[in-house]
Amino acid sequence: MTDPLIFKAGTGADPAEDAVQTEPEQAGAEQTGPGGSSSSSSFRRIAVGIDFSPASDYALELVRTRFPGAQLRLLHVTDARVTATPDLMGGLTPASLDPTLLHTLEDADADRLARLVQGDEETELLVGDPVTGILEAAARWGAELIVVGTHSKGAIEHFFVGSSAEKLVARSPVPVLTVRLPREPSPRR
Repeated sequence: MTDPLIFKAGTGADPAEDAVQTEPEQAGAEQTGPGGSSSSSSFRRIAVGIDFSPASDYALELVRTRFPGAQLRLLHVTDARVTATPDLMGGLTPASLDPTLLHTLEDADADRLARLVQGDEETELLVGDPVTGILEAAARWGAELIVVGTHSKGAIEHFFVGSSAEKLVARSPVPVLTVRLPREPSPRR
């Protein structure tokens, strides 16, 4: 099985020059970029969105493997919308916020996040909308790349709530790497 390619983010000034790609085995090595200049294809500061799903765990392991030496900040946003319900127009209708429930969720999320961290990785726990929280935290920290796991939702849930990964990609000023869980091989008949 061939690993996916890692693409180097460009400036957008010249799409032909921005189309530099490296094989994963060489991702940490110095590469000769467009015009013969030497540049590193690795990102030094990577924000990893954590939602405690298997896809998120897989994305974190992939970042640790593919970007050795990068400074990682694990970001988790306790979703303050847990007491909201989808409305028929595609938005969310907030219900009354229970501070005790939110505090309990924050404590539980902080414990789970602390168990994930390794070595000199940093963590940041936020409360609010996950997309906005990740984007703002990544910008404050100076992240060069945001990595999130993706997981499929049902069609109705996607229609009403949408995909956080899609929203991150659309709104982020820095590159976003979305990581999908590998598919299980289908059983042979």
